[in-house]
Amino acid sequence: MSLYSEITAEIDNGPEGANIAALFDFDGTIIAGYSVFSFLREQVQRGDLSPLEMLAIVDVIARFGLGNADFASLMKLCAENMKGLQEEDYLAVGQKIFDRDLAKKIIPESRALIEAHMRKGHTVAIISSATPYQVEPCAKYLGIDHVACSTMEVQDGIFTGELGGPLCFGQGKVDAALDLAAAKGLDLDSSYFYSDSTDDIELLEYIGKPRPLNPSKKLKLIADKRGWPTRTFRSRSGSPALGAVRNIATKLSLAGSVVAGLPIWALTGSKQEARNFSASLFADVGAALAGLKLEIVGEENLWAARPAVFVFNHQSDIDVLICAKILRRNFSGVGKAEIKKMPLIGMAMEMFGVVLIDRSNSKSAIDAMQPLVDRIKNEKISVVMAPEGTRTHSKQILPFKMGAFHLAMQAGVPIVPIVIRNAMDVSPKGDSLYYPGTVEVEILPPIDTKRWTKANLHKNVAKIEALYKATLGESTKLVSA
Repeated sequence: MSLYSEITAEIDNGPEGANIAALFDFDGTIIAGYSVFSFLREQVQRGDLSPLEMLAIVDVIARFGLGNADFASLMKLCAENMKGLQEEDYLAVGQKIFDRDLAKKIIPESRALIEAHMRKGHTVAIISSATPYQVEPCAKYLGIDHVACSTMEVQDGIFTGELGGPLCFGQGKVDAALDLAAAKGLDLDSSYFYSDSTDDIELLEYIGKPRPLNPSKKLKLIADKRGWPTRTFRSRSGSPALGAVRNIATKLSLAGSVVAGLPIWALTGSKQEARNFSASLFADVGAALAGLKLEIVGEENLWAARPAVFVFNHQSDIDVLICAKILRRNFSGVGKAEIKKMPLIGMAMEMFGVVLIDRSNSKSAIDAMQPLVDRIKNEKISVVMAPEGTRTHSKQILPFKMGAFHLAMQAGVPIVPIVIRNAMDVSPKGDSLYYPGTVEVEILPPIDTKRWTKANLHKNVAKIEALYKATLGESTKLVSA
């Protein structure tokens, strides 16, 4: 797959090995914007920080940005405001902030760089002046094992109001890199450091391969003088209002496409022909409105064996549009019962023939899918399902549920795996916006189910699950140093 090949070419064509480090700053480099503001907002909402205390911190942040305050003063003030709070609570707060605010700010191109380094077996680390509560949930999500941050002192699980050691800022980042190099046997002369700010100039000057990402004007001038290659990624800098309009318009186009198909039904007497017209219309109009493009490998497998049960790894709510775009006609689907409650969308899904099931009741779900067996056999209709049962928002799949595979076995049709690599670039976790982008999709060859039985079903499903992991692993091979 070549979506980010130009961005990752230097890494892809370079040496491999865990002795080479890829060090990343966090704010402005891995994520767009600054995590501290989400953190402060949550502290105020929790009552852990008064509005006046927050204003004092914001004032220091502003003065720090203008060069009128040092980073140590800012961190000391933050530490003092944390005094007496339980660290365990803030581990949960950090995860909540990531799920709600920061996951959607991950820059797709930066993630591609991280994954490229992982493919090469490099030692990937985040070295950030932020706290672990801001950084570590993202590191875990991205599969990054090594994190160096500024810390706050904790005794008996309680913040003391003091700093926890030397700050990971300026020369402190160089020290953190040297510590990691000593522990892991790294060659820093052959290693990379990605940052957006002159606050990191010490480590940029120390490392063998400084790589400014989204550089500030000041850092860009320095980089140009010193011949450091720079990149600016704008995939997360679009208008929020436009992104929201894309989302709403795309969803409304689903209902509009169903209405547009009604005359086809009336004129031909064929409900399926109306559904085919509506599905194709939604695929093209919805994709245009969302700014969605597809890069497809194995497209011939979409038509190699129909009817079939198509299964896909569920990363995003835009997966529905992706499936419509590639399947086009003569297919139905399965969704969660809650969709019925969504105005227009629920009605449109049912008109499309989508079976809406109660996922909390396995017997009810199985009974609800029984008519699909008849449709597959008698009407030659394919079915598309997400065997994980819910969205993962990442390339790490959840354990597969059995419904799709029971369906294929009972209908006597093959399973066709659809592997979606990066739908979260267009519709990220926690976001109500759609971002224009290209999603990589790979269609794997049909898998025969004729010899499947209840006795060997779990074994066969485990093989398909492993196939997904192996296929996704081609672009996100996590290597533990």
